[in-house]
Amino acid sequence: MALFHAVVRLDHHAARILQFDPDHIEAQKLHEHSHATRQHGSQVRTEHEFFGEVCNALAGIGEVLVVGSKTAQADFRHYVGKHRPQTVPQIVGYETVDQPTDAQLVALARQYFLKHDRMAGRPTPG
Repeated sequence: MALFHAVVRLDHHAARILQFDPDHIEAQKLHEHSHATRQHGSQVRTEHEFFGEVCNALAGIGEVLVVGSKTAQADFRHYVGKHRPQTVPQIVGYETVDQPTDAQLVALARQYFLKHDRMAGRPTPG
């Protein structure tokens, strides 16, 4: 089921993607895949692969709110801007949060999208 809104709780090792509409919530969890190598830059390469998987999971979602620590958000924003510019328009905002439950994440996202859509002068899709 393709849903219009999603919230992503992101850190450098895992992402929780919650797509939702007024009646449904779909959850997906992604984890980084550690590659134990001694190569220079392997940690950055692993992070880029992980962020790429997150971007792939966001394909087809109309509006996305990204939440997490400031550092994780900044690194993801940099990755998306540099390596996945087609994903930039989908991401409507970034919010710093700690460890909310799924219900708290969806409630935060619903409020955020309601304000965002009002400010953009369009009704929030169902």
